[in-house]
Amino acid sequence: MSDSQTVSTAVAKLYDTYPFPPEPLLDEPPPGYNWRWNWLAAYNFCTGQKPQKQDIRILDAGCGTGVGTEYLVHLNPHASVVGIDLSAGALQVARERCKRSKANRVEFHHLNLYDIEQLPGEFDFINCVGVLHHLDDPIRGIQALAKKLAPGGLMHIFVYGELGRWEIQLMQKAIALLQGDKQGDYRDGVQLGRKIFSALPENNRIVKRERERWSWENQRDECFADMYVHPQEIDYNIDTLFELIDASGLEFIGFSNPGFWQLERLLGKAPELIERAVGLSDRQRYRLIELLDPEVTHYEFFLGRPPITKADWSADDALIAAIPERNPCIDGFPSQCVFNYDYQIVNLSEAELKFLQACEGKKTVAEIFRDDVQLELKQVRSLLKQQLIILTPS
Repeated sequence: MSDSQTVSTAVAKLYDTYPFPPEPLLDEPPPGYNWRWNWLAAYNFCTGQKPQKQDIRILDAGCGTGVGTEYLVHLNPHASVVGIDLSAGALQVARERCKRSKANRVEFHHLNLYDIEQLPGEFDFINCVGVLHHLDDPIRGIQALAKKLAPGGLMHIFVYGELGRWEIQLMQKAIALLQGDKQGDYRDGVQLGRKIFSALPENNRIVKRERERWSWENQRDECFADMYVHPQEIDYNIDTLFELIDASGLEFIGFSNPGFWQLERLLGKAPELIERAVGLSDRQRYRLIELLDPEVTHYEFFLGRPPITKADWSADDALIAAIPERNPCIDGFPSQCVFNYDYQIVNLSEAELKFLQACEGKKTVAEIFRDDVQLELKQVRSLLKQQLIILTPS
Protein backbone atom coordinates (compact mmCIF):
# COMPACT_ATOMS: atom_id res chain seq x y z
CA MET A 1 0.00 0.00 0.00
CA SER A 2 1.38 3.43 -0.97
CA ASP A 3 1.87 6.22 1.57
CA SER A 4 -1.09 8.05 0.00
CA GLN A 5 -3.35 5.02 0.32
CA THR A 6 -2.20 4.49 3.91
CA VAL A 7 -3.13 8.07 4.83
CA SER A 8 -6.48 7.86 3.01
CA THR A 9 -7.31 4.60 4.79
CA ALA A 10 -6.43 6.11 8.19
CA VAL A 11 -8.52 9.23 7.53
CA ALA A 12 -11.48 7.17 6.34
CA LYS A 13 -11.22 5.05 9.51
CA LEU A 14 -11.33 8.18 11.69
CA TYR A 15 -14.49 9.47 10.04
CA ASP A 16 -16.10 6.04 9.97
CA THR A 17 -15.49 5.93 13.74
CA TYR A 18 -16.49 9.55 14.35
CA PRO A 19 -18.65 10.85 11.44
CA PHE A 20 -18.01 14.59 11.10
CA PRO A 21 -19.47 17.18 11.43
CA PRO A 22 -21.81 15.77 14.12
CA GLU A 23 -24.64 18.27 13.54
CA PRO A 24 -28.16 16.93 14.23
CA LEU A 25 -30.36 15.73 11.37
CA LEU A 26 -33.50 17.82 10.82
CA ASP A 27 -36.80 17.20 9.08
CA GLU A 28 -36.67 20.70 7.59
CA PRO A 29 -34.13 22.94 5.80
CA PRO A 30 -31.16 23.94 7.97
CA PRO A 31 -31.49 27.26 9.83
CA GLY A 32 -29.96 30.54 8.68
CA TYR A 33 -27.46 30.73 5.87
CA ASN A 34 -23.78 30.74 5.07
CA TRP A 35 -23.29 33.23 2.23
CA ARG A 36 -20.17 31.39 1.06
CA TRP A 37 -22.46 28.52 0.03
CA ASN A 38 -24.98 30.75 -1.76
CA TRP A 39 -24.02 31.11 -5.43
CA LEU A 40 -25.63 34.56 -5.84
CA ALA A 41 -24.03 35.99 -2.70
CA ALA A 42 -20.63 34.36 -3.29
CA TYR A 43 -20.50 35.37 -6.96
CA ASN A 44 -21.44 38.94 -6.01
CA PHE A 45 -18.73 38.98 -3.34
CA CYS A 46 -16.14 37.84 -5.89
CA THR A 47 -17.20 39.90 -8.92
CA GLY A 48 -19.49 42.73 -7.75
CA GLN A 49 -22.42 41.57 -9.86
CA LYS A 50 -25.10 38.93 -10.31
CA PRO A 51 -24.07 35.73 -12.13
CA GLN A 52 -25.49 35.21 -15.58
CA LYS A 53 -26.89 31.78 -14.70
CA GLN A 54 -28.21 30.00 -11.63
CA ASP A 55 -28.78 26.51 -13.03
CA ILE A 56 -25.23 25.54 -12.13
CA ARG A 57 -23.38 22.38 -11.10
CA ILE A 58 -21.88 22.40 -7.60
CA LEU A 59 -19.31 19.98 -6.18
CA ASP A 60 -18.94 19.53 -2.43
CA ALA A 61 -15.48 17.98 -2.32
CA GLY A 62 -15.04 16.14 0.98
CA CYS A 63 -18.64 16.56 2.11
CA GLY A 64 -18.42 14.52 5.33
CA THR A 65 -21.83 14.10 6.93
CA GLY A 66 -23.38 16.55 4.46
CA VAL A 67 -23.81 19.64 6.64
CA GLY A 68 -22.45 21.96 3.94
CA THR A 69 -24.00 19.88 1.16
CA GLU A 70 -27.46 20.33 2.63
CA TYR A 71 -26.99 24.10 2.70
CA LEU A 72 -25.66 24.09 -0.87
CA VAL A 73 -28.87 22.39 -2.05
CA HIS A 74 -31.30 24.56 -0.10
CA LEU A 75 -29.51 27.87 -0.75
CA ASN A 76 -29.21 27.24 -4.50
CA PRO A 77 -32.67 26.14 -5.66
CA HIS A 78 -31.72 25.95 -9.36
CA ALA A 79 -28.46 24.03 -8.91
CA SER A 80 -27.58 20.35 -9.05
CA VAL A 81 -25.15 19.25 -6.34
CA VAL A 82 -22.64 16.41 -6.12
CA GLY A 83 -21.02 15.39 -2.83
CA ILE A 84 -17.96 13.14 -2.52
CA ASP A 85 -16.17 11.71 0.50
CA LEU A 86 -13.81 8.85 1.28
CA SER A 87 -15.71 7.83 4.44
CA ALA A 88 -18.60 5.45 3.79
CA GLY A 89 -19.86 6.07 7.33
CA ALA A 90 -19.97 9.85 6.89
CA LEU A 91 -21.70 9.48 3.50
CA GLN A 92 -24.40 7.31 5.04
CA VAL A 93 -25.20 10.17 7.44
CA ALA A 94 -25.05 12.71 4.57
CA ARG A 95 -27.59 10.76 2.52
CA GLU A 96 -29.96 10.48 5.46
CA ARG A 97 -29.50 14.17 6.33
CA CYS A 98 -30.41 15.36 2.84
CA LYS A 99 -33.27 12.88 2.53
CA ARG A 100 -34.86 14.10 5.76
CA SER A 101 -34.64 17.81 4.90
CA LYS A 102 -35.77 17.15 1.28
CA ALA A 103 -32.46 18.33 -0.20
CA ASN A 104 -33.30 16.25 -3.26
CA ARG A 105 -31.08 17.74 -5.97
CA VAL A 106 -27.96 15.97 -4.78
CA GLU A 107 -26.05 12.80 -5.56
CA PHE A 108 -23.29 11.30 -3.45
CA HIS A 109 -20.22 9.30 -4.46
CA HIS A 110 -17.85 7.30 -2.26
CA LEU A 111 -14.72 8.76 -3.82
CA ASN A 112 -11.25 9.98 -2.89
CA LEU A 113 -10.66 13.61 -3.84
CA TYR A 114 -7.65 12.55 -5.89
CA ASP A 115 -10.00 10.53 -8.12
CA ILE A 116 -12.55 13.19 -9.02
CA GLU A 117 -11.62 12.98 -12.70
CA GLN A 118 -14.00 10.00 -12.61
CA LEU A 119 -16.92 12.44 -12.25
CA PRO A 120 -18.38 13.56 -15.58
CA GLY A 121 -18.24 17.18 -16.72
CA GLU A 122 -17.11 20.37 -15.00
CA PHE A 123 -18.49 22.33 -12.07
CA ASP A 124 -19.35 26.02 -11.83
CA PHE A 125 -18.85 26.11 -8.07
CA ILE A 126 -16.59 23.86 -5.99
CA ASN A 127 -16.78 23.86 -2.20
CA CYS A 128 -13.83 22.29 -0.36
CA VAL A 129 -13.99 23.01 3.36
CA GLY A 130 -11.62 21.40 5.84
CA VAL A 131 -10.29 18.81 3.39
CA LEU A 132 -7.04 19.77 1.67
CA HIS A 133 -5.10 20.03 4.94
CA HIS A 134 -5.97 16.38 5.67
CA LEU A 135 -4.41 15.08 2.43
CA ASP A 136 -0.91 13.69 2.26
CA ASP A 137 -0.41 15.79 -0.91
CA PRO A 138 -2.62 18.92 -0.83
CA ILE A 139 -1.04 20.27 -4.04
CA ARG A 140 -2.10 17.16 -5.93
CA GLY A 141 -5.54 17.60 -4.37
CA ILE A 142 -6.02 21.23 -5.35
CA GLN A 143 -4.79 20.49 -8.86
CA ALA A 144 -7.35 17.69 -9.18
CA LEU A 145 -10.07 20.13 -8.11
CA ALA A 146 -8.84 22.84 -10.49
CA LYS A 147 -9.18 20.49 -13.46
CA LYS A 148 -12.90 20.13 -12.71
CA LEU A 149 -13.61 23.86 -12.39
CA ALA A 150 -15.40 25.33 -15.38
CA PRO A 151 -14.22 28.57 -17.04
CA GLY A 152 -15.68 31.47 -15.08
CA GLY A 153 -16.26 29.16 -12.12
CA LEU A 154 -15.46 29.73 -8.45
CA MET A 155 -13.84 27.57 -5.79
CA HIS A 156 -14.38 28.12 -2.06
CA ILE A 157 -11.61 26.70 0.15
CA PHE A 158 -10.98 26.45 3.89
CA VAL A 159 -7.65 25.24 5.31
CA TYR A 160 -6.01 25.41 8.72
CA GLY A 161 -3.59 28.13 9.84
CA GLU A 162 -0.55 27.16 11.91
CA LEU A 163 -0.23 30.27 14.08
CA GLY A 164 -3.65 30.07 15.74
CA ARG A 165 -3.48 26.28 16.09
CA TRP A 166 -0.09 26.11 17.82
CA GLU A 167 -1.48 24.68 21.07
CA ILE A 168 -3.55 22.15 19.12
CA GLN A 169 -0.42 20.91 17.37
CA LEU A 170 1.30 20.43 20.74
CA MET A 171 -1.57 18.41 22.15
CA GLN A 172 -1.78 16.30 18.99
CA LYS A 173 1.90 15.37 19.39
CA ALA A 174 1.53 14.72 23.13
CA ILE A 175 -1.40 12.34 22.60
CA ALA A 176 0.51 10.53 19.83
CA LEU A 177 3.54 10.08 22.10
CA LEU A 178 1.47 8.62 24.92
CA GLN A 179 -0.57 6.41 22.57
CA GLY A 180 2.56 4.78 21.20
CA ASP A 181 1.59 1.65 19.23
CA LYS A 182 -2.09 2.42 19.93
CA GLN A 183 -2.02 5.27 17.39
CA GLY A 184 -4.90 4.70 14.99
CA ASP A 185 -7.20 3.61 17.83
CA TYR A 186 -9.19 6.83 17.76
CA ARG A 187 -11.47 6.04 20.69
CA ASP A 188 -8.40 5.42 22.85
CA GLY A 189 -6.93 8.69 21.57
CA VAL A 190 -10.02 10.67 22.58
CA GLN A 191 -10.14 9.09 26.05
CA LEU A 192 -6.41 9.70 26.52
CA GLY A 193 -6.65 13.30 25.35
CA ARG A 194 -9.49 14.08 27.74
CA LYS A 195 -7.51 12.57 30.64
CA ILE A 196 -4.52 14.76 29.75
CA PHE A 197 -6.66 17.91 29.77
CA SER A 198 -8.15 16.90 33.15
CA ALA A 199 -4.71 16.30 34.63
CA LEU A 200 -2.98 19.47 33.45
CA PRO A 201 -2.86 22.54 35.75
CA GLU A 202 -5.63 25.08 35.14
CA ASN A 203 -3.14 27.81 34.21
CA ASN A 204 -1.49 25.58 31.58
CA ARG A 205 -1.34 27.38 28.23
CA ILE A 206 -2.84 24.48 26.27
CA VAL A 207 -5.70 24.17 28.77
CA LYS A 208 -6.38 27.91 28.70
CA ARG A 209 -6.51 27.97 24.89
CA GLU A 210 -8.86 24.99 24.83
CA ARG A 211 -11.14 26.61 27.39
CA GLU A 212 -11.16 29.99 25.63
CA ARG A 213 -11.60 28.79 22.07
CA TRP A 214 -12.62 25.18 21.58
CA SER A 215 -14.11 23.52 24.68
CA TRP A 216 -17.77 24.14 23.83
CA GLU A 217 -17.66 22.29 20.49
CA ASN A 218 -15.18 19.71 21.82
CA GLN A 219 -17.73 18.42 24.30
CA ARG A 220 -18.66 16.16 21.38
CA ASP A 221 -16.20 13.33 20.84
CA GLU A 222 -16.47 13.74 17.06
CA CYS A 223 -15.10 17.28 17.31
CA PHE A 224 -12.43 16.35 19.85
CA ALA A 225 -11.25 13.50 17.61
CA ASP A 226 -11.17 15.69 14.51
CA MET A 227 -9.08 18.26 16.34
CA TYR A 228 -6.68 16.24 18.47
CA VAL A 229 -6.29 12.70 17.10
CA HIS A 230 -6.49 13.22 13.34
CA PRO A 231 -3.93 11.03 11.54
CA GLN A 232 -3.06 13.65 8.92
CA GLU A 233 -2.89 17.44 9.17
CA ILE A 234 -0.90 20.13 7.39
CA ASP A 235 -1.26 23.68 8.75
CA TYR A 236 -0.42 26.75 6.68
CA ASN A 237 1.02 30.22 6.95
CA ILE A 238 0.64 32.90 4.28
CA ASP A 239 3.83 31.84 2.48
CA THR A 240 2.95 28.15 2.26
CA LEU A 241 -0.70 28.97 1.56
CA PHE A 242 0.18 30.86 -1.59
CA GLU A 243 2.48 28.06 -2.69
CA LEU A 244 -0.64 25.88 -2.60
CA ILE A 245 -2.74 28.50 -4.41
CA ASP A 246 -0.12 29.11 -7.10
CA ALA A 247 0.12 25.36 -7.74
CA SER A 248 -3.61 25.30 -8.57
CA GLY A 249 -3.13 27.51 -11.63
CA LEU A 250 -6.26 29.43 -10.63
CA GLU A 251 -6.75 33.12 -9.86
CA PHE A 252 -6.75 34.16 -6.20
CA ILE A 253 -9.85 36.32 -5.82
CA GLY A 254 -9.66 37.10 -2.13
CA PHE A 255 -10.20 36.06 1.47
CA SER A 256 -13.81 35.72 2.58
CA ASN A 257 -13.06 37.85 5.67
CA PRO A 258 -11.37 40.87 4.02
CA GLY A 259 -11.77 43.04 7.13
CA PHE A 260 -9.23 40.91 8.99
CA TRP A 261 -6.64 41.48 6.26
CA GLN A 262 -6.63 45.29 6.53
CA LEU A 263 -3.39 46.56 8.06
CA GLU A 264 -5.18 49.68 9.30
CA ARG A 265 -7.06 47.44 11.74
CA LEU A 266 -3.79 46.85 13.59
CA LEU A 267 -1.61 49.90 12.88
CA GLY A 268 -4.17 52.60 12.19
CA LYS A 269 -2.93 54.66 15.16
CA ALA A 270 0.48 54.99 13.51
CA PRO A 271 0.10 56.33 9.94
CA GLU A 272 3.87 56.34 9.51
CA LEU A 273 3.86 52.54 9.88
CA ILE A 274 1.10 52.23 7.29
CA GLU A 275 3.25 54.39 5.02
CA ARG A 276 6.21 52.06 5.52
CA ALA A 277 4.06 49.17 4.35
CA VAL A 278 3.04 50.87 1.09
CA GLY A 279 5.82 49.16 -0.85
CA LEU A 280 4.87 45.68 0.33
CA SER A 281 3.17 43.27 -2.04
CA ASP A 282 -0.30 41.98 -1.12
CA ARG A 283 1.21 38.74 0.09
CA GLN A 284 3.84 40.48 2.20
CA ARG A 285 1.12 42.62 3.76
CA TYR A 286 -0.95 39.51 4.54
CA ARG A 287 2.12 37.95 6.15
CA LEU A 288 2.75 41.06 8.22
CA ILE A 289 -0.86 41.03 9.43
CA GLU A 290 -0.75 37.41 10.59
CA LEU A 291 2.60 37.95 12.30
CA LEU A 292 1.14 40.87 14.24
CA ASP A 293 -2.17 39.11 14.96
CA PRO A 294 -1.36 35.39 15.18
CA GLU A 295 -4.93 34.33 15.95
CA VAL A 296 -5.28 32.88 12.45
CA THR A 297 -6.78 29.43 12.97
CA HIS A 298 -7.79 29.04 9.33
CA TYR A 299 -7.83 30.67 5.90
CA GLU A 300 -11.06 30.86 3.93
CA PHE A 301 -10.87 32.19 0.40
CA PHE A 302 -12.07 32.07 -3.19
CA LEU A 303 -10.25 31.04 -6.33
CA GLY A 304 -11.54 31.36 -9.87
CA ARG A 305 -10.85 30.05 -13.33
CA PRO A 306 -10.58 32.90 -15.85
CA PRO A 307 -12.36 34.58 -17.41
CA ILE A 308 -13.60 36.20 -14.19
CA THR A 309 -15.20 39.54 -15.04
CA LYS A 310 -15.37 42.03 -12.18
CA ALA A 311 -17.91 44.82 -12.38
CA ASP A 312 -17.00 48.49 -12.10
CA TRP A 313 -19.82 50.66 -10.77
CA SER A 314 -17.74 53.82 -10.37
CA ALA A 315 -19.46 55.58 -13.30
CA ASP A 316 -22.78 57.15 -12.35
CA ASP A 317 -24.46 56.28 -15.65
CA ALA A 318 -23.58 52.57 -15.24
CA LEU A 319 -24.89 52.51 -11.67
CA ILE A 320 -28.14 54.31 -12.40
CA ALA A 321 -28.85 51.99 -15.33
CA ALA A 322 -28.20 48.82 -13.29
CA ILE A 323 -30.95 46.54 -11.98
CA PRO A 324 -30.66 45.96 -8.21
CA GLU A 325 -32.00 43.12 -6.10
CA ARG A 326 -31.57 42.33 -2.45
CA ASN A 327 -28.79 40.02 -1.38
CA PRO A 328 -30.49 36.69 -0.55
CA CYS A 329 -28.42 36.45 2.64
CA ILE A 330 -30.11 39.12 4.73
CA ASP A 331 -31.93 38.38 7.98
CA GLY A 332 -34.59 40.54 9.60
CA PHE A 333 -35.87 42.21 6.41
CA PRO A 334 -38.08 44.23 6.09
CA SER A 335 -36.83 46.21 9.06
CA GLN A 336 -34.53 49.17 9.52
CA CYS A 337 -32.26 46.91 11.56
CA VAL A 338 -31.08 43.84 9.64
CA PHE A 339 -28.29 41.29 9.69
CA ASN A 340 -26.20 41.46 6.53
CA TYR A 341 -24.63 38.59 4.58
CA ASP A 342 -21.97 38.17 7.29
CA TYR A 343 -24.43 38.38 10.21
CA GLN A 344 -23.33 41.91 11.12
CA ILE A 345 -25.99 44.40 12.22
CA VAL A 346 -26.83 47.16 9.74
CA ASN A 347 -29.08 50.08 10.65
CA LEU A 348 -30.94 51.47 7.63
CA SER A 349 -32.48 54.88 7.16
CA GLU A 350 -36.15 55.05 6.14
CA ALA A 351 -35.09 55.97 2.60
CA GLU A 352 -32.62 53.06 2.40
CA LEU A 353 -35.28 50.63 3.61
CA LYS A 354 -37.74 51.96 1.04
CA PHE A 355 -35.11 51.56 -1.69
CA LEU A 356 -34.33 47.99 -0.60
CA GLN A 357 -38.02 47.13 -0.64
CA ALA A 358 -38.10 48.21 -4.28
CA CYS A 359 -35.06 46.07 -5.22
CA GLU A 360 -36.90 43.12 -6.74
CA GLY A 361 -34.59 42.61 -9.72
CA LYS A 362 -37.09 44.17 -12.13
CA LYS A 363 -36.49 47.93 -12.15
CA THR A 364 -33.32 49.91 -12.73
CA VAL A 365 -31.96 52.27 -10.09
CA ALA A 366 -33.25 55.17 -12.20
CA GLU A 367 -36.74 53.69 -12.33
CA ILE A 368 -36.78 53.15 -8.56
CA PHE A 369 -35.73 56.79 -8.11
CA ARG A 370 -38.60 57.86 -10.35
CA ASP A 371 -40.98 55.98 -8.06
CA ASP A 372 -40.36 58.63 -5.41
CA VAL A 373 -37.54 56.94 -3.52
CA GLN A 374 -35.39 59.77 -2.17
CA LEU A 375 -31.90 58.30 -2.18
CA GLU A 376 -28.60 59.61 -3.48
CA LEU A 377 -26.22 57.57 -5.60
CA LYS A 378 -23.60 57.64 -2.84
CA GLN A 379 -26.16 55.90 -0.59
CA VAL A 380 -26.77 53.29 -3.26
CA ARG A 381 -23.01 52.73 -3.42
CA SER A 382 -22.99 52.33 0.36
CA LEU A 383 -25.64 49.61 0.12
CA LEU A 384 -23.59 48.02 -2.65
CA LYS A 385 -20.39 48.16 -0.59
CA GLN A 386 -22.21 46.52 2.32
CA GLN A 387 -23.44 43.87 -0.15
CA LEU A 388 -27.06 44.45 0.75
CA ILE A 389 -27.82 44.69 -2.95
CA ILE A 390 -26.64 42.77 -5.99
CA LEU A 391 -26.54 44.55 -9.36
CA THR A 392 -27.09 43.34 -12.91
CA PRO A 393 -26.03 45.53 -15.85
CA SER A 394 -29.10 46.53 -17.88
